[in-house]
Amino acid sequence: MNPFTEKVITTLKSIPKGRVATYGQIARLAGNPRGARQVSRILHSMSSKYELPWHRVVNAKGEIVIGDSETAYQQQFLLEREGIEVIKDNQINLHQYQWEREDPHCEWLEG
Repeated sequence: MNPFTEKVITTLKSIPKGRVATYGQIARLAGNPRGARQVSRILHSMSSKYELPWHRVVNAKGEIVIGDSETAYQQQFLLEREGIEVIKDNQINLHQYQWEREDPHCEWLEG
């Protein structure tokens, strides 16, 4: 597994219940600010194997962007179960629920 993928997995597992992160935010924290699409691919291919909290990741506007309506509903259900309010158009208020960790060096993930 390449280092970026390892960092993405570690970062994803660090998102606390009741908070969300954006694809771009995860990419920045993992060391590749332009890697949002890679984060999406990692979530799609590795969520089950590594028990990743895929439902806590949304787009930069705070929207659930999964095309499959059943999976989008499941994401909404899981977020609401953690106390996150999903408003119209499958949107989350990022000011209220976004995870605040933005340490570019990520020492906090190592210890």
